Amino acid sequence: MRVCGISCSAVAAGSVLLVMAVSAAAQTYPSRRITIVVPYTAGSGFDTVARMVGQKISERLGQAVVVDNKPGASGNIGADYVAGTAPDGYTLLHTGTPLTASPSLYKTVRFDPVAGFTPLGTVATSGLALTVTQSFPVTTLAEFLDQVRANPGKFNYSSPGSGTLQHLGMELFKLQLKLDAVHVPYRGAGPALTDLLTGQVQFTFLPVHSALPHVQSGKLRMLAVAGSKRSMFAPDVPSLAELGYPGVDFELWYGFFGPANLPGPVVQTWDRELREIAGLADVKESLERQGMAPAYWDAPTTAARVRSEVVRWRDVVERAGIKPE
Repeated sequence: MRVCGISCSAVAAGSVLLVMAVSAAAQTYPSRRITIVVPYTAGSGFDTVARMVGQKISERLGQAVVVDNKPGASGNIGADYVAGTAPDGYTLLHTGTPLTASPSLYKTVRFDPVAGFTPLGTVATSGLALTVTQSFPVTTLAEFLDQVRANPGKFNYSSPGSGTLQHLGMELFKLQLKLDAVHVPYRGAGPALTDLLTGQVQFTFLPVHSALPHVQSGKLRMLAVAGSKRSMFAPDVPSLAELGYPGVDFELWYGFFGPANLPGPVVQTWDRELREIAGLADVKESLERQGMAPAYWDAPTTAARVRSEVVRWRDVVERAGIKPE
């Protein structure tokens, strides 16, 4: 029995008008200032990429782009903020690998990295390499594995903190290669690197560009890159894949996201602009100067990466017994 009458007709008409308004706004996008939220501190790699891309977007689309740093809780504060904003394309998120690990590491995470965001694209990656201190008596991955397996639980590795990519990546490495080593978490990349240089810890995974100056000075040695191919910054260092361990491939990546349900025209605009910006010579030069490899992934590729990494890091957290914070 229908009891709706005039009120239902009004609601239906209102819904149609709302859809038409959203569609019209998307077709004229952007018509005002865009905010890119970076859930990390100013000066971080994500901050640098967001500001560079934001400037290019502003020049190309004729609207102001503001970068808003909302650091805290390993990127969760900023991500949660963007997940709760209107899906209109005017508040976006710049993040990457940490987004996919958060649900497995933190009990208080309220967003879903898959369902809670609309991927727009990725513009760069940053590789990591298994790096040992000068006093560690190995020069190849094979020698490293022999040493660690012969001394279970004796050697220590550093990371910038629990739940960071360096921590999760090393635990993945240990699981895949059946190694026993002790995690020593630090409060940031600086102290973790300092104790590696002084031999307080024996090894870690370091961003290739961070390790390179110390390798060149003879204080550290890079044994292998954690990826499917060699790093453009250290072409003489083999990848783990070519050494026979293709399952240990991880890297930092720099992606852009909106809240869930962004209109198609907005996604298409960002997909097109990110593709073209990533191909600009000055952008490539700037990224490479900061140790990042230009690498454009479109929206579907970025979405697939998020889905696969959520599964991977959940498995690592559970198998390695990493306790959520």
